[in-house]
Amino acid sequence: MPHASAADGTALHYRVQGRSDDAAATLVLIAGQSNGHRWWDAALADFTPVFRVLTMDHRGIGDSDKPDDDSYSIEQFAADVVTVLDAADVERAHVYGTSMGGRIAQRLAAAHPSRVDRLVLGCTSPGGPHAVERDEAVGRSLTQYSAKAVRRALLELMYTPEWLAENPGPYRTIGERDTPQYVLRKHRIASARHDAWDDLPTITAPTLVVHGEDDVFNPAANAALLAERIPGARLELIPGARHAYFEERRDVAGPLVVDFLTE
Repeated sequence: MPHASAADGTALHYRVQGRSDDAAATLVLIAGQSNGHRWWDAALADFTPVFRVLTMDHRGIGDSDKPDDDSYSIEQFAADVVTVLDAADVERAHVYGTSMGGRIAQRLAAAHPSRVDRLVLGCTSPGGPHAVERDEAVGRSLTQYSAKAVRRALLELMYTPEWLAENPGPYRTIGERDTPQYVLRKHRIASARHDAWDDLPTITAPTLVVHGEDDVFNPAANAALLAERIPGARLELIPGARHAYFEERRDVAGPLVVDFLTE
């Protein structure tokens, strides 16, 4: 398994799949909070026939190192993506980030514009005081005493009941197993501190903003904020979809993203 080494010595696990010919563009897929490359398992086949696809485990997750220090931030996660691009010998790539991965993608596109060709921001938020926060009831559902109840609440925020009834799992979007508690806490703090409002107008990459219309985990109103704030950004809402729209409605989301990236 290939690893890249961050400036602080943290080993970052990444995978390269899909096309290997010189003509293929590279697509970096950035996972959500407390998740790694498996986040994309169900949707990966949408992209591997077209792109050289790079996925990774965030620091603290999966096969990456898990430092117990203050290195966890959206800025550091974005720098980690650059480290992986360098290790994979990729100068410039399309970037598709969802949830916290979309926050990382915002920071990456603003801070490292020469590394980002086209940008897709999925089910994400600008963060900070301008963002639309989830309802308090949603937050309470994720802090219940019972781990089983929390898991169920998270699944219902990710997927519709109909889809859950027909798809018994495994579910790759509700966190990597065996992740240390200190890492989960540091990921939550990093995501909560994100505020890209002032940086969004500086993004120069052509941008597509995608969101499930029924997403209450990260309210869909944030998609319009991003699209209005990023110059020339295009907005697409997927009716009936929740947070994990890219998996449940991949019949719509996959072709939508591929078409945008190959325009």
